[in-house]
Amino acid sequence: MKGRSTLRPADLLVFGWAGGKHACVDLTGVSPLVGLRENGFVAGLAARKAESKKVDKHAKACAENQHVFIPFAFDTFGSLAPEAINFLTRVQRVIHSNCSTPRGQGFVFGRLGFAIQKGLAAQLIARLPSVLM
Repeated sequence: MKGRSTLRPADLLVFGWAGGKHACVDLTGVSPLVGLRENGFVAGLAARKAESKKVDKHAKACAENQHVFIPFAFDTFGSLAPEAINFLTRVQRVIHSNCSTPRGQGFVFGRLGFAIQKGLAAQLIARLPSVLM
């Protein structure tokens, strides 16, 4: 339709992120073991590749709709792609400037690590009955 946004819903929409533009954050978790045969294991490589693919796929559409695109890619070993680190660092700065607790410094990265571990555990438990049978 004419005049309507071509964006799909973002995983996370952050209002007024950069210069008054909203940010579409696309969350992507990947296994670091993908492509192991071709390249061997390189820590963080799977997350960086996922980030690059997301930028290629969505950044142009976001820019055309006056939004900023932020790929938030991580692997299941806990590596974060550069844009995810930049995003979390900025969020952490905002939290730190608004919280007077010394714990505020590592809060964001600590909570993220816990969330990834919790998600992996849930996936493992869900698959466990089929593995045991």
